[in-house]
Amino acid sequence: MSNLLCEKFLTHGNGRAATMAPRMDDVMQLCCDLSANQQIKAAVKNSGKGSAVAGGTAFLGGLLGGPPGIAVGGAVGGLLGWWMTSEQFRPLPQIIMELPPHQQQRLYADIMAVLGSLDWTDLAQLTALVIGNATLQQQVTAALLSYITKELRAEVRYGD
Repeated sequence: MSNLLCEKFLTHGNGRAATMAPRMDDVMQLCCDLSANQQIKAAVKNSGKGSAVAGGTAFLGGLLGGPPGIAVGGAVGGLLGWWMTSEQFRPLPQIIMELPPHQQQRLYADIMAVLGSLDWTDLAQLTALVIGNATLQQQVTAALLSYITKELRAEVRYGD
């Protein structure tokens, strides 16, 4: 199912690749395939959304109830903000394909640093080269997870 998700985001209805260059398209699909095969999920924390909710409810509480309302609104807002941003795990392929272009470009650069001068003609050949070399597969997966945890500040989970 995750592979279908990646393909849906990578192609338009006519089967042609979306706006990404072919090599970048191949690398994004490789990342999707590797993470789907390992059943990797991630939760991207939206701390800005949570803090906005907490601040907004504290402000509203202050308007409605004065100083005690600020305390109550802040407490309720803090709990609501925590709930909104806690552990919303989604399949990693979905997260990868929803990245804005500049973040996909950064991920592509990180993966290309691992792939180095590896030469391939299409996605099938790239996948075969990476899957066929356990060390390279581990390095690509490690680079992907490093990007997800450091750049996106996401928590990673396997399986489920």
